Amino acid sequence: MSSAMYERMRANPKFQELVARRGRFAWTLAAIVLTMFYGFVMVVAFNPTSLGRPVAEGSMLTVGVAVELFMFIFFWVLTAVYVRRANTEFDALTQEIVKEAWKENK
Repeated sequence: MSSAMYERMRANPKFQELVARRGRFAWTLAAIVLTMFYGFVMVVAFNPTSLGRPVAEGSMLTVGVAVELFMFIFFWVLTAVYVRRANTEFDALTQEIVKEAWKENK
């Protein structure tokens, strides 16, 4: 692709929309992950006894292990959500942008 074609793609309003939507979505997911992770670290630092309690009476599973397992699974789910949205919505918009740039190139 030529640099002129890249410039046409960048000037396309759909490209600006793609960049904005993908950026908002990525920052939202990043904020969720960082809040959860650093929230957990702060609890470990300032109230570790709350994480050492058993989940139920007589249980060997502690609150900390249960929370960390939940976070591990939740982060995988967030990754799957991002991949699904990237493979459907973002890729479709990207294909439209490229098709329009090729049409203008001919």
